Amino acid sequence: MSDSDNDIFAASGVEALAAPAATEAKTPYRVLARKYRPQSFSQLIGQSAMVQTLGNAIKRDRLAHAFLMTGVRGVGKTSTARLIAKALNCIGPNGDGGPTIDPCGVCEPCTAIAEGRHIDVIEMDAASNTGVDDVREIIEAVRYASVSARFKIYIIDEVHMLSKNAFNALLKTLEEPPPHVKFLFATTEVDKVPITVLSRCQRFDLKRIPQDLLAQHFTDICSKEQVEAEAEALAMIARAADGSVRDGLSVLDQAIAHADMEAEGAVPNVRALAVRDMLGLSDRAAVHSLLQHVLAGEDAAMLELLGRQHALGVEPLAQLRALMDLVHSLTLTKVQMASGKAPSLETDDQKALQEVAAKVSHGNLHRLWQMLLKGHAETAAAPDPREAMDMAMLRLLYAASLPDPEKLARRIEQGAGTSTGDVGNAPSANSSGAPMATAETAIANNDQHNNDQQAVPQQKPAPTVSQLADALDQAGELRLSQIMRDYVRVIHIADGVMDYELSRNIGEDYSSALRDALRRATGKSWQITEKPMGSGKATPSLLEQQEAAQRRQREEIMETPLVKALTQAFPGAELQDDNLADDNAARSATL
Repeated sequence: MSDSDNDIFAASGVEALAAPAATEAKTPYRVLARKYRPQSFSQLIGQSAMVQTLGNAIKRDRLAHAFLMTGVRGVGKTSTARLIAKALNCIGPNGDGGPTIDPCGVCEPCTAIAEGRHIDVIEMDAASNTGVDDVREIIEAVRYASVSARFKIYIIDEVHMLSKNAFNALLKTLEEPPPHVKFLFATTEVDKVPITVLSRCQRFDLKRIPQDLLAQHFTDICSKEQVEAEAEALAMIARAADGSVRDGLSVLDQAIAHADMEAEGAVPNVRALAVRDMLGLSDRAAVHSLLQHVLAGEDAAMLELLGRQHALGVEPLAQLRALMDLVHSLTLTKVQMASGKAPSLETDDQKALQEVAAKVSHGNLHRLWQMLLKGHAETAAAPDPREAMDMAMLRLLYAASLPDPEKLARRIEQGAGTSTGDVGNAPSANSSGAPMATAETAIANNDQHNNDQQAVPQQKPAPTVSQLADALDQAGELRLSQIMRDYVRVIHIADGVMDYELSRNIGEDYSSALRDALRRATGKSWQITEKPMGSGKATPSLLEQQEAAQRRQREEIMETPLVKALTQAFPGAELQDDNLADDNAARSATL
């Protein structure tokens, strides 16, 4: 087509056929975050509650004079402010419309506001206009009516950046503005906005956008952009966006630019592997393998896998973060399985999650989370993150196979109740929790009394020290009973006769007090003789027997492979016996 032909078309009011192509070629590229900025409330995703509130307020003519939008970056605060401005000033395609929640987008106010050129919609960045003078200009201007729109609207972005004096200067105008003025504030740090300003505004908290909704939104955009994208790749981008639409669109823009094309002119294909490499994320399959090595205690295989991931460019913090995400997903899956609300096995990832969750206890998962959280903080602060990650993962591996503290305490408690018989073995416990000695322990090393028993076979058996202590307990002699258990070493005991020595000086005539107490408790007379310490071959007291048994059990426990691994992973760790501490506290209170 010649230039003269184009002139003929122009003169007749008809555009040349090649004009749209030329115009399109000259149009500069706009990033996805700007190209797909919401132009109506129906395009604003994830904020249905706010849209419903605004719609009802417009229908019922109950519009506030000031609105405050708050939320994380990229969820639509400024876009919402512009949509409200359009909704309040829209006049419809025919020019006689009123405020509406569905602005037409074609009238002059809607078009001018969308392009940012409407004279009555003033956008101000509080980060660069922080002083009283900037607010004074607003105060002076609000007195005048709007030029062409229904309302004069002030949109102040990042309003928390205003100075204290600027906020104070705005308070009076904000509380009682002229009827033709509306204030729309947006901020990411609402806690920095004075309460006096908050109380004068209608506040909307914009929510983070859920990952599944973001992924669906990105799918729709890829379809409009004629870009092929794997669902896993878009899910990765949605996770990386952390609830922010703008952040996600920026990453998607980068992923499209990074994507391969099969042939010249073909559509880009956004693949999960390329997105993972671009973001420096750890492979999901590699994370599952890493956790399997941790749970199985395979330290060499774990370190090798960590090294391969690091060589591929995955940062140590990214590896730990991916492992934390997996542990979190396992915990939620286990909770859902326990409540009967486990998700259907639609993907291989969900199947793997349920298989692993069925094998790991809640206690182990919570311990893994706490140790990963500590390891992440240490790695972030370490001079060499790679070394810090290796050490954190080794600590995690050695601790993952250990039993829960509750199970370990139960094993220790069960072991303390199974060793009985010989002198020095662990005594059993009575109903009150006090240690008891067996009959064999009470009459050991009493050869003369054994000869007397052989001469008189029908003689009553000698009572045990624990039986006498129990009799004192029933008689209310708790202090004498406690001394008998803790400090009395029996030299000779028979029915109504007992020779003993004390393991320590208690500073009183214990034998006479014990004689009277036993007479009241048993209803018979007793011959009680206290010997000097070391004068005879005495049986250790019940407390000494218990302590000896606990020392042996502690030594046996410390020699087990599990506890050895724990002490190697946590140097300086000590094995605590809470039950013994409670017994000692009770004993001190009694004495």
